[in-house]
Amino acid sequence: MLRFLTRRVLGAIVIILAISFITYVLFFVLPSDPAQLACGKNCSNKELVAQIHHRMGLDLPVYRQYWDYMRGIFTGRTMADGQNCPAPCFGFSFANNAPIWPTIQDRYPTTLSLAAGGSVAFLAIGVGLGMLSAWQQGKTFDRVASSVSLVGNSVQIYFIGPLAIALFVDNLGWLDHGSDPTWSSDPVGSLSGLVLPCLVMSVIFWSNYSRQTRSLMVEQLSEDHIRTARAKGMSSKYVFYRYALRGAAASIITIFGIDLGSVLGGAIITEYTFGLHGLGTLAVNAVAQLDLPLEMAVMLISASAIVIVNVIVDACYALIDPRIRLA
Repeated sequence: MLRFLTRRVLGAIVIILAISFITYVLFFVLPSDPAQLACGKNCSNKELVAQIHHRMGLDLPVYRQYWDYMRGIFTGRTMADGQNCPAPCFGFSFANNAPIWPTIQDRYPTTLSLAAGGSVAFLAIGVGLGMLSAWQQGKTFDRVASSVSLVGNSVQIYFIGPLAIALFVDNLGWLDHGSDPTWSSDPVGSLSGLVLPCLVMSVIFWSNYSRQTRSLMVEQLSEDHIRTARAKGMSSKYVFYRYALRGAAASIITIFGIDLGSVLGGAIITEYTFGLHGLGTLAVNAVAQLDLPLEMAVMLISASAIVIVNVIVDACYALIDPRIRLA
């Protein structure tokens, strides 16, 4: 197990470094001069552009620029004009000439909470419905659940979000409108403010997981070892949970690892739908303002989060299926 995890961690480090280098080259080497972007669209002062070019270290070789950038994330760095950027240093925003990390610190709790809450919701609802459908295969509940899953898979967040707000917030008053979490000062209010956004975001995912889980469970229930277990006198409920569910769990975890990028994409749309202020809206605003350092920081953090969670998913996969450790 230790060797397996070591290989996965080392592979993740290589992937993150590759992503960071490619992203850095795309953002700071290939496009038009970043110093010109930092100076502004209407900036025509060549001396000022040259000063910004030097301050950002863009007059250095590409490998040196990349090394200074990555080193600054862990140790901080001093810019060419003497400005201090403490660790983790992702540079200075073009929009306000302020360090980027404090802005990300204000935004990432919303996205992290939304992604985590939405994942828990769609896994619990989707896997639960799929298991019940497989248990009631061919019966009324199975047909109704399959129909509901198809409908849920057809809607989008930007469509169902306003409807959910109108129904559960404005008319019934059962739930609170979405709000940015402040876990340290108001954990209860933070939780209540995320219930509706997380449930709305989960709809497009749990419908898919319901169908996938049902299919996997039905397939597992037809395996030879399941029939053997039943022939030995084991109860249907024990065989269902002990063998069929465990056999399907590995595939469900794999699907979840693949869907991580979609979860972040769903979080971005949900943030806009409910007026939340997370990394998604921050990234969109950075693109609109051509704020390359901020775009780079959000991209790198998001990619690293996906890679790290995939390593955790691989570890869970290996715990469920020991054969994976030999891969």
